[in-house]
Amino acid sequence: MAHIREGIAEAKRDCFTLDNQGVLWFKNRLVVPKDMELRKKILEEAHKSVLAMHPGSNKMYRDLKQRFWWTRMKREIAKYVSECHVCKRVKADHLKPAGMLHPLNIPAWKWEDIHMDFVVGLPRTQKGYDSIWVIIDRFTKSAHFIPVKTSYTAATYAELYIARIVSLHGVPATITSDRGSVFVSRFWEQLQKSLGTKLIHSSAYHPQTSGQVERVNQILEDMLRACVLTYSTKWDECLPLAEFAYNNSYQKSLEMAPFEALYGRRCRTPLNWSEPGERVTFGPDLVTQAEEQVRFIQENLKRAQSRQKCYSDRRRRPLVFKEGDHVYLRVSPMKGVHRFGVKGKLAPRYVGPFKISEKCGPVAYRLELPPRLAAVHDIFHVSQLKKCLRVPEEEIDTSQVQIEPDLTYEARPVKVLDRKQRSTRRSTVTMYKVQWSEHTEEEATWEMEEYLRTKYPAFESLTGGARDPRDAHGANRRAPRGSPAYREYGEPRGGRPGASKGSGVPPSKP
Repeated sequence: MAHIREGIAEAKRDCFTLDNQGVLWFKNRLVVPKDMELRKKILEEAHKSVLAMHPGSNKMYRDLKQRFWWTRMKREIAKYVSECHVCKRVKADHLKPAGMLHPLNIPAWKWEDIHMDFVVGLPRTQKGYDSIWVIIDRFTKSAHFIPVKTSYTAATYAELYIARIVSLHGVPATITSDRGSVFVSRFWEQLQKSLGTKLIHSSAYHPQTSGQVERVNQILEDMLRACVLTYSTKWDECLPLAEFAYNNSYQKSLEMAPFEALYGRRCRTPLNWSEPGERVTFGPDLVTQAEEQVRFIQENLKRAQSRQKCYSDRRRRPLVFKEGDHVYLRVSPMKGVHRFGVKGKLAPRYVGPFKISEKCGPVAYRLELPPRLAAVHDIFHVSQLKKCLRVPEEEIDTSQVQIEPDLTYEARPVKVLDRKQRSTRRSTVTMYKVQWSEHTEEEATWEMEEYLRTKYPAFESLTGGARDPRDAHGANRRAPRGSPAYREYGEPRGGRPGASKGSGVPPSKP
């Protein structure tokens, strides 16, 4: 800043002024010297304090611009905000979804590559059915709708698969499905391995991999609703007719009906009992006609895929990571779905960061998840990830986090940061500032000692077993319900909503 002072003395810098105390100003804004610690304190106060609440870089720059000035100030503020660990985890993205569309390869023949999925949550019928097993051929779009029960085992599904699919169409080359419990069971995998079928599972929480079967599920549900509403029958009684109606209806991507692609002609109905100019084809002509139809279908599917990719990529953006990069993982990738037991209106949007260990395909990555998340599939689509520009310096102790089989957990105190006493009209309450598992020191909360010792017996080890001596005489007892002390510091009986099992957020004041 010496050259600025020299410029002021020589009247070459009209924008800068010195006051009587020798403080340097730039257009009535305080000039901050090149002291990184000082600038860091200013940025922390403007971003992380309770009066700031993590504003965006533009808002933060506008606020600081009124009072302070230093060179490259806007750039430093943008960098600081982009590296904020809390902002990365809690703020929503306002960008296009990441990852360009990469369609699956077009099959070479009929019923060689199939999709599988379930329609669940249906009313239980008299026969006990409450779900539908949807199986679709990716080439002809023909489908089978099989009523099933959620109580079926993998062995039962294997018997149905042999009876309803293999007996009619042979053994497929590949099966694409989500990571449902049936499709990832050891029995199912061993069965398909013995048959020579390759299993392709979608990445975690990315149903677009099986977008075709998801769309068929919607069509099927609409058909069953219409059938039940019109004919007042049970949905399982309508299912065979729904399967026929779907397979015999026109498909835009094929430019024909699935039955026509599968058998060479549509099936007869009361409205269409014969093909105009129908003739019988034998021998070489039949083979030639079938081969020409397959080529025709393949060209139609290529055009449809190209059209869909062009339309989809307009609403997406490319995003590429490298092995060794750190990323945040989206908590709620789909409406109504939450991972790791993290749920609720104010739960973090992202968890992490986690290190990328491998790139699996053009838009999928394998993450190094901690041992407590070993039950979670570790491959994720790029749309579920967010770049971590700076790995947090402080390590969060998660060794005390108890992960349940359903991936829920209960936040637990891992560190005591401070202690204080608050005097009320009737008693003195001891408060502890604690850091919670899966949360940083910035997210620490003040909690009453009585609550911590009652709810978390291991809390004694964090304080060395020390207890305020007045506790023995009852001086620190909680005030009765309805008193000012209870309203300010207490909690309703039965525990706090924020500390309930599976919430994924630390307890906080009600």
